[in-house]
Amino acid sequence: MGTVLNAAIKILSQAGEPLHYREITRRVLNAGLWRTSGKTPWATLGAQITTEIKRRQSESRFVRVARGTFALRGSVAHPVSGPGAPTPAATAKAKTVSFTDAAEMVLTRFGKRRPMHYREITRKAIELGLISTGGRTPEATMYAQLFQENRRRTRRGERTRFERYGKGMVGLSKWHGEGLAYQIDRHNREVRKKLHERVRDMEPDDFEGLVGRMLAEIGFADVAVTGRSGDGGIDVRGTLVVGEVIRTRMAVQVKRWKQNVQAPVVQQVRGSLGAHEQGLIITTSDFSKGARQEAERADAVPVALMNGQQLVSLLTEHSIGIRRTAHELIELGEKDVDDE
Repeated sequence: MGTVLNAAIKILSQAGEPLHYREITRRVLNAGLWRTSGKTPWATLGAQITTEIKRRQSESRFVRVARGTFALRGSVAHPVSGPGAPTPAATAKAKTVSFTDAAEMVLTRFGKRRPMHYREITRKAIELGLISTGGRTPEATMYAQLFQENRRRTRRGERTRFERYGKGMVGLSKWHGEGLAYQIDRHNREVRKKLHERVRDMEPDDFEGLVGRMLAEIGFADVAVTGRSGDGGIDVRGTLVVGEVIRTRMAVQVKRWKQNVQAPVVQQVRGSLGAHEQGLIITTSDFSKGARQEAERADAVPVALMNGQQLVSLLTEHSIGIRRTAHELIELGEKDVDDE
């Protein structure tokens, strides 16, 4: 019996398509390729794949194609950006796009403002060379990624690109123009804008406390707001815990700024890191090109960057600074009430 990563490689090779880490775990355990007494084996496997991608980057055996969804390197044409993704030069030749972008392009070109079945969307996307996959069931991958994007955008209070109908039919939300979905999106954008302004106007101590609370919500443990304690500008320290297995010490500097953060700030944070720590800068503004290049410098400890839009998205996703309201909306269904 090999390691869990070797087991995951075998399962992905057999599947021939991207799989969510929970599904990989289920297949690994059912096949008897790995044994564990842990209560959350999927978290362990997901953490180990994520760690390999982060450490080995372009040499990793895995690529992330969507949130929580992985494939073997070389089996997909357009993994997401970030650690482990191919270089721009490598992807330029393929001229492919993500499954969700391909779906939008196909619906715009062929939908004529009417829903299409996701299998037909996938077939058209492959015919046009928009996507390229070695998987045996690209239709399933398409449908899964459309669902994942909708769920993520909905949680963040953002307008979804796609609408799902019965029997596997998919359409574009923008076809409704200024209907209910448009009004909800416009309202949510205004709320996110006001939340951004409120965060930018907070007192420094309150802002640091808010960031500490958000970090705890997204999986940090032992969060300590250090404030202006003279430790090189570090405002918050904590441990990012992944799957109850991976623990990474993080030193966080927050910038309640209107102007973009420049490269010297990244250098300052890197110089303030303790042993076995990684850095994170959170700002209400954005980062200059030089700051991003400095943060990703290959011969130095990486420093993660979170800009104002990303900060507001996470606050919204975890219901910090906002409240959610629910209204029940009914619509006429299909003649056949059974789903696909």
